[in-house]
Amino acid sequence: MATSSPLPAVQTAVKITGPGTVALNKAAPLPVLDPSEILVRVACVSINPVDGKSAEMAPSPGATSGVDFSGIVVALGADVGTDEFRAATKIRPPSIGDRVFSCAFGNNPLRRDNGAFAEYVAAPARLVWHVPEAMDLVTAATLGTAVATAGLALFQYLQLPMPSNTSAGSANPAGSDSDPVLSHAKGNNTVEGPFVLVYGGGTSTGATAIQVLKLAGFTPITTCSPASAARATRLGAAATFDYRSPTCGADVRSHTSSSLTLALDCITDTTSTSTCYEALGAAGGRYLALDPFAVRCHTRRSVAPDWMFVCSMFGQAIPWASPFDWDARLRDREFAEVWFTVAQGLLDAGEIEAHPREILSTIYVVS
Repeated sequence: MATSSPLPAVQTAVKITGPGTVALNKAAPLPVLDPSEILVRVACVSINPVDGKSAEMAPSPGATSGVDFSGIVVALGADVGTDEFRAATKIRPPSIGDRVFSCAFGNNPLRRDNGAFAEYVAAPARLVWHVPEAMDLVTAATLGTAVATAGLALFQYLQLPMPSNTSAGSANPAGSDSDPVLSHAKGNNTVEGPFVLVYGGGTSTGATAIQVLKLAGFTPITTCSPASAARATRLGAAATFDYRSPTCGADVRSHTSSSLTLALDCITDTTSTSTCYEALGAAGGRYLALDPFAVRCHTRRSVAPDWMFVCSMFGQAIPWASPFDWDARLRDREFAEVWFTVAQGLLDAGEIEAHPREILSTIYVVS
């Protein structure tokens, strides 16, 4: 293992202690690196809803909490420098001293020494992004889960084509001026694609989904509050709908002339599911939620529902309480490795804008 300098024997980390409770451990072990991983000295973290929800519903006492992080690479696993996948995609592998960001599998009962809320976090080298030159580490720490979730949801689970000339199974994603992604990002693609509804366009993941859908050539429309409507429009939403309106679903259906076939639910409660089902056109379509949805809301046979969880991208089992007790999804890992290379190009080009954050003293909170 290559390191920048001698590493400490222990670190300070936020550890799960029970349902919804955590404690600071000042003598926690550092993560043990796999050959394909890097070790990051954490500079910034952001609080994500999954941090609290997972600790409440499926606590793993002794596990390290935290998902979103940014920091500096301080150690490399033995195989990182010779990664042929990164070489093929023309995205250089992380090196010691690089600024990177991503999301970790916090509260992991199978790897209690690793999570974002610590001085050091381990991450697969293929599943981190280089921080763009013009971006600070604070901003970068707010992007990991949002960008990963948006990509996995839209291009793996809903099976939409990514904003590139490659498929999710390819190992040669975008990287040249002839690439449709970059061409579209430069404004050369004027054809409006099919509608995709993003329920919750005011959330971090929803706002990110709007942006990448637009870059991929689709026509995103969204539900959000009136306060979030202007930003959603600026990010690429062709139309916004007040989620509090009792006619929200009907309004979406009317706007799309009953042609909507795709809905991404970034809220996932009975109201959001019901609204999405009402908004989908007469032919039905696909509904994807970011959390388990209420089965009683599945009211149309013509709609195929599903839900996803971003930690499946690691290709490892998720041994949390039901319904989050998932077997390893290796195809999600394969997809994620490609999406991370595509998204790196979009990030470097400044095509993905970070969500507004609220600053509380020295704690940065993504609203």
